[in-house]
Amino acid sequence: MTTYTAPLRDMRFILKDVFHGPALWAHLPALAERVDADTADAILEEAARLTGQLIAPLSRNGDEQGVQFANGQVRTPDGFREAWRTYREGGWVGLGGNPEHGGMGMPKMLGVLFEEMMYAADSSFSLYSALTAGSCLAIDAHASARLKATFLPPLYAGRWAGTMCLTEPQAGTDLGLIRSRAEPQADGSYRISGSKIFITGGEQDLTENIVHLVLARLPDAPVGPKGISLFLVPKYLVNDDGSLGARNPAHCGSIEHKMGIKASATCVMNFDQAEGYLVGESNKGLAAMFTMMNYERLSIGIQGIGCAEASYQSAAGYANERLQSRSAAGVQAPERSADPIIVHGDVRRMLLTMRTLTEGGRAFAVYVGQQLDIARYAEDAGERERAQRQVALLTPVAKAFFTDNGLESCVLGQQVFGGHGYIREWGQEQRVRDVRIAQIYEGTNGIQALDLLGRKVLADGRQALAGLAAEIRAWCVDAPLHREALLAALVRLERVSQWLQVQASDEPNLVNASAVEYLHLFGLTAYAYMWARMANTAQALQAEDPAFHGAKLACAEFFFQRLLPRTQALEDSIKAGSQSLYKMSPEQF
Repeated sequence: MTTYTAPLRDMRFILKDVFHGPALWAHLPALAERVDADTADAILEEAARLTGQLIAPLSRNGDEQGVQFANGQVRTPDGFREAWRTYREGGWVGLGGNPEHGGMGMPKMLGVLFEEMMYAADSSFSLYSALTAGSCLAIDAHASARLKATFLPPLYAGRWAGTMCLTEPQAGTDLGLIRSRAEPQADGSYRISGSKIFITGGEQDLTENIVHLVLARLPDAPVGPKGISLFLVPKYLVNDDGSLGARNPAHCGSIEHKMGIKASATCVMNFDQAEGYLVGESNKGLAAMFTMMNYERLSIGIQGIGCAEASYQSAAGYANERLQSRSAAGVQAPERSADPIIVHGDVRRMLLTMRTLTEGGRAFAVYVGQQLDIARYAEDAGERERAQRQVALLTPVAKAFFTDNGLESCVLGQQVFGGHGYIREWGQEQRVRDVRIAQIYEGTNGIQALDLLGRKVLADGRQALAGLAAEIRAWCVDAPLHREALLAALVRLERVSQWLQVQASDEPNLVNASAVEYLHLFGLTAYAYMWARMANTAQALQAEDPAFHGAKLACAEFFFQRLLPRTQALEDSIKAGSQSLYKMSPEQF
């Protein structure tokens, strides 16, 4: 079975040559003092070693063994505790964290590449860290100075871990149905009661303490989403000197038995008058929690890229070794009994589809990371505002399109292996199972599509989309390669968006019926922008590394000729409207 090796050459190309990360950081004073090209190189190199040598070897045993639950305690698979110790000692949990509380303060452009390596090595292990980093972001943005000083340093250090406790049995996407309660106490704390389900890392044996961020209702809260508050509820209470105190009544009632990510503990959490502390303002918990949720949505999108990259590496290695039949163009390996399957057109179609979707996603992730860095660190308020609009527009695309493509790529990788892809020892079937959840949690991809089309495009009057379109057209002025195909795709996206804006007022089911296809149309157009940028950069630098840049140009040609035409069918499907979805009564299903 092929082992995972971080694609550092491609990561450096995207980070430095395509998006000029070091130049941007030098322009942002808060980052200029922390990171430069050499620092980024050192971090990527060490991250590649960590993920390839320490974490990836845990993946198969972690899947086979899974987490074990007994007497309210969760035990992670063999090797996880030792690996977590090494991981936290390297400061990786706090890579992008606030330096005022012990984080490293690295740019998100660099962080998304590290996250991809983590998910490619093992999704289960990565989730414990991802939820902790997201918790830190919400605490840093919304909690009081006292809560920040108490909880952020040990969270960034990886001694404690974080969770996100939203979902209840009756309240999934519709968080307005939450029933968990919070009762104010005389000392300013609250007593939290209720049950939450699907809580990643709700109980584990990796860290000394677990910090739960819990959505609950105050006694006088308005009904619906406007009556939800956010509370920090630690597993162990914390004494004034920072040491751990009494056990809080926040317990794991059971763990879920899942299709994949079996080494990640997915818990039912029961809060029985547990002591908690308000984060942010009362009845505004959803806004505070969305700080974490939006981080997690990008992170889970990157899970799709990481799993796809690992699948591609295995499939490409296998295709170069597996002998089967002869090439249609004539014998390619006369010294062997058959040609390797890499010579066959259909195998190449699958591999190139995987590679172009994955590398396009990697570039798009770095681009979104660039916008996040500008939104957070730019000194000019207008520059920050423009970047934040881009982030809001692109986050649902990143989450859903990355993960839809991740599953497609993992299934294609399994298909390259043929029957061996269905056998556990080769690893491909685990990747299919592990990546599948990424389309579901942190808001299903259908919900992401509704957010994109309904809120970010139509409700906005297509203004954010117009901003992105203006950027693409400005870039195209000096771009010789693939300009016409990119602009044609952009015109198609704008045309469909305008059509939906007009038709939606007369056809109430149209947005819901068209949202997923629209997101895919948007995603392919965004990838076309990424591939045009990569191709033009590769052409300019081709003499420096002919093999690498030549392959990049070949992949770009495949994307524009074989994958971007999918947008034509998506336009036809969207413009067919919603009527055919409602020809049958519910009883006929």
